[in-house]
Amino acid sequence: MEYLMYEQIERYLSGKMVDDEKAAFEALIQTDLRLAEQVKEHRTLLQAMQQYGQRQELRSKLNSIHSKMEAEATHVELPMWRVFWNRHAQTMAVAASISLLSVFGTLWTVEQLKAPAQQQTARYVELRREVDKLKKAQTAIIKDINNTTKPAPRPARFSGTGFALSANGYLVTSSHVVEGADSIMIENTSGAKYKVSEVYRDQTHDLSILKIEDPTFEGFGKLPYTFKTAESDLGEMVYTLGYPREDVVFGEGSLSSTSGFEGDTTAYQISIPLNPGNSGGPLLDDKGNLIGVISGKQAGQEGAAFAIKSAYLLQLMSELPLATTLSPLSLPKHNTLAGNSRPQQLKKLKDFVFVVKVYN
Repeated sequence: MEYLMYEQIERYLSGKMVDDEKAAFEALIQTDLRLAEQVKEHRTLLQAMQQYGQRQELRSKLNSIHSKMEAEATHVELPMWRVFWNRHAQTMAVAASISLLSVFGTLWTVEQLKAPAQQQTARYVELRREVDKLKKAQTAIIKDINNTTKPAPRPARFSGTGFALSANGYLVTSSHVVEGADSIMIENTSGAKYKVSEVYRDQTHDLSILKIEDPTFEGFGKLPYTFKTAESDLGEMVYTLGYPREDVVFGEGSLSSTSGFEGDTTAYQISIPLNPGNSGGPLLDDKGNLIGVISGKQAGQEGAAFAIKSAYLLQLMSELPLATTLSPLSLPKHNTLAGNSRPQQLKKLKDFVFVVKVYN
């Protein structure tokens, strides 16, 4: 009886009943709750079996596709370069990146190293004067001052300023003033004119010591200034004499900084307008103490000039007998400028300050 019932349910759900039989069976379902429940359960069972069958069919198709792909891949032989590339592509990519970074890093570093030097050259101006540019010829004695044969006049190439260090004929100027010189002459406003030679140089501090070679030279006499060993104070009034042109020129200002260009602790910054030709000139304080040697100025900053501190000049002078066969320099001990007015100081000072003419 149960078997016949399930056979009818099966035919009903599969749509195999004729119309009259199907109508009679649906009428029975309406009145027989147990039959209706069995039809519902059987329909659910059939749907589950159909879904399971569909999943199995899909899995079978996927397995077939994978098998076909693996079979094709097995028969493809990759070239050696492709195999090598597949194995080492990542390593080579990293190596290439490092190489590129190294190249660009090196280029960047070189440019960074070159940039400050170019920038400093552009911003710092040494105050050596190119005389040829002024188109003013000068009469120069190149050979020994006692030579009876007059040398052929020719113009100096460069000029700067120098001043006496000792009564026996030693002077100092900036080393860039006399760089490359074949011969050097000095001259002051009184007309005293001597041939000199460079006897010692401190390239680091841009200082050169000169010595008069003229046998007729009888000495400068007592120098009116002394050399200050201690550091000067910020704001002190300072002045200089120099040769930015053919006549001596006075310049006055104050000590702006106890360090020089870009923080150079061996130099002062001063607020004195200076021009080419002032390099090597003396820098003095109000009391007539020598506190520095003019060396250069900052381009585009009028009144921002620099001077090497006197302490480094004194150090250079102390090295002279050790580095050469020359005797120690005898420094002046008495200052005769202190207490005098500025014009009186300048009158006493100007005979000890010289234009330095360079020939080459």
